[in-house]
Amino acid sequence: MQFETPLQPATLVKRYKRFLADVITEGGQEITVHCPNSGSMRGCSTPGSPVMLSTSPNLKRKYPQTLEMIREGDTWIGVNTMLTNKIVAEAILEGRIKELRNIDTLTREVCTSKSSRLDLLLERGDEKIYVEIKNCSLVEDGWATFPDAVTARGTKHLNELAELVKKGHRGVIFFCIQRTDAEKFRPAAHIDPLYAQTLAEVDRKGVEILAYQAEITPESIIINTKIPCSLK
Repeated sequence: MQFETPLQPATLVKRYKRFLADVITEGGQEITVHCPNSGSMRGCSTPGSPVMLSTSPNLKRKYPQTLEMIREGDTWIGVNTMLTNKIVAEAILEGRIKELRNIDTLTREVCTSKSSRLDLLLERGDEKIYVEIKNCSLVEDGWATFPDAVTARGTKHLNELAELVKKGHRGVIFFCIQRTDAEKFRPAAHIDPLYAQTLAEVDRKGVEILAYQAEITPESIIINTKIPCSLK
C-alpha cells in the first residue's frame, strides 16, 4: 500500500483517551491528532518518539491529522489499524500470500452469523475461505505477540472461524505484523490467557494461523515476509 500523499514528520508527546495523541510538528507547534488504534499500543507509544502523520482533505474533521506510524529504535511501526485490512487484501490480490493465491473473488466485511462479522471472504471455485485479520504491533524479545490488551471480541472471532471450519469451509486467522524487528509470532498469553488458550484450541480444530510481516516506510506499507508461529 502506497500513501497517496507524503506523510509529515512530528514527535510524539503522549497518546491518551485511546483515539487521541499530542505531537509536536517540525515547526514546533503542539497539536492533537487522531490515533486510529483501539489497543493499548504497548511498546509503540513512547513519548519523544518520531512519528509520521497524514492529513485528511475533509475540512470538517475536528482533528485533520492522523497518526500513521511511530518509530521505536530502528523500526517504523504502523499503528493505524484502519488500514490493516486494506494492506492484507492488497497482498492477497497481488499473490504475495502463498496460502491464499489464485483467488476468484474477495469480499470485505462478511456477516457469518447474527452476531458475527469477519473481515474477508475469499472464493476460489466452490471453496470458501473466511479470513479474520488482526494488527500486531507489539514485539518483545524478538517475538511478535497479539493481543496487546484483553480482547473478548478477538476470542469470539476465533470461535466463529472454528464453527465455519466445522461446516466444511477454510478459516484463517491472519496476523499482520506492522514492524520488521520480529523473528517469530506467538499469542500474548501473559496479557490475555483466554485468547492464547482459544487460539491453541481452534488450531487443533483446523483453523489456519498465518503471521506475515510488513515492510514499513514513510512511503508505503507492504507485506513481504512470512514468519513462524508458536502456540507454546
